[in-house]
Amino acid sequence: MDDIRLVNVFTHQGQGGNPCPIAIDAAGWGEEDMQAVARRFGHESGFVLPAASADFDYMFRFWVPRHEMEMCGHATIGALWCLARAGRLAADQVRIATRSGPVTGYVGLDPSGQPSIEISQPVGKVVDLTPAEEADVLSTLKLTQNDLLDLPIQNAVTSRVKTLIPMKNPERLNALVSDMARTEACCERIGSTGLYPYAIGDQAGRRFEARQFPKSSGYPEDAATGIAAAALAFGLLQNGLVSQDSRRITILQGRAMGSLSEIGVRLGFADDRPVGCLLGGAVSLAEQGDRHGTGDHLAEGTA
Repeated sequence: MDDIRLVNVFTHQGQGGNPCPIAIDAAGWGEEDMQAVARRFGHESGFVLPAASADFDYMFRFWVPRHEMEMCGHATIGALWCLARAGRLAADQVRIATRSGPVTGYVGLDPSGQPSIEISQPVGKVVDLTPAEEADVLSTLKLTQNDLLDLPIQNAVTSRVKTLIPMKNPERLNALVSDMARTEACCERIGSTGLYPYAIGDQAGRRFEARQFPKSSGYPEDAATGIAAAALAFGLLQNGLVSQDSRRITILQGRAMGSLSEIGVRLGFADDRPVGCLLGGAVSLAEQGDRHGTGDHLAEGTA
């Protein structure tokens, strides 16, 4: 447990992103060891283990301070980036086993020669909330219908259910204040793992802005949430906010935290039918560089 790399995933113009501790050789670690890393750093943490089956190259596991997660998009991207930098990848297509199902990672190089990562996500499912559930969400975030676009509040999922809340503009989005206990109770009632309010930034440019208030991660807000962004992309498609093609959808997150992050999603289609998406973004080492078990990093506003 003495080799933890701390990276920022989904950075925007070299800044921001979601901090993520990564252990690229967690063979033999117990669950207590992994959870201890997440608690020490105060962030979602990713752990690379040998695959239990010849069908996969690796098994990835993910922890937040309070519990294990089935899937974490930015930790998956961060782990692949660290493996690539360490020369540990034998191919540019990597088969990953996670507790939410198989994920494929695609590894290339960006113009600066650094690893460029995209990961697969299954086709999204989007369901409108009932009027009672909508009222619950509005009450939790102290909103009225006047704060929203004329679109439904929806639960959407690729790997974990997120609740999509269509805010009228980015200003109202970034003025939101969440309450962790109220958010957790609301998410429990509506079958969600996080509230994900979003707003249109530049619809023609396929650019949107969002925030993530997680159900029970142990902190009030995420600077970047890849799984939520993937779910949002399918919500945008269903609501007619993006056209049915594979051009990049850009989702900015974390502005209200002072950690603006950028997530890219490309929807995939077969015979005009959505079949999944690719999720990607830039990665950089945190300012401290590669960490080696010092465990004293807790980013202000995210822990």
